[in-house]
Amino acid sequence: MPRAKYHVRLSESERKTLLKIISKGTASAKSIMHANVLLAADENAEGAKKSEVEIAELFHVHPQTVHAIRQQYSEHGLQAALDRKKRMTPPVEPKITGEVEAKIIALSCSTPPIGRAKWTLRLLADKAVELQFIDSISYVAVGRLLKKRTKTTSP
Repeated sequence: MPRAKYHVRLSESERKTLLKIISKGTASAKSIMHANVLLAADENAEGAKKSEVEIAELFHVHPQTVHAIRQQYSEHGLQAALDRKKRMTPPVEPKITGEVEAKIIALSCSTPPIGRAKWTLRLLADKAVELQFIDSISYVAVGRLLKKRTKTTSP
């Protein structure tokens, strides 16, 4: 068995924090499992030192998971090992930006086309594409956009 590259040596306060997370049970299941793994991997604790494979079998996870938790703790600290990394950007960039919203709202406030009494959502969507505000947009998205704007502007 190869030697562990990343060592987990918990301080007394870190150990108490982990025990509190486990005993309360209010944290996410992932955080509780990570806390259990860190406690089992602690080299400062009394008892036999466990390998990554033993810890993995103990908590029914893959040994790579144990390795990753140890690595996170060693490189970034306790909080990083317990919590999920926050995303810096959304998975998909929003199609409708503030500029496009402003143009569609301005269009809806303008006079409707000749032969129409008022703007419909479909007309607004088609005109926004025609004027090249956006590549494509559905009338449902236009409706959501306008509904969102009327809620924030009403008293």
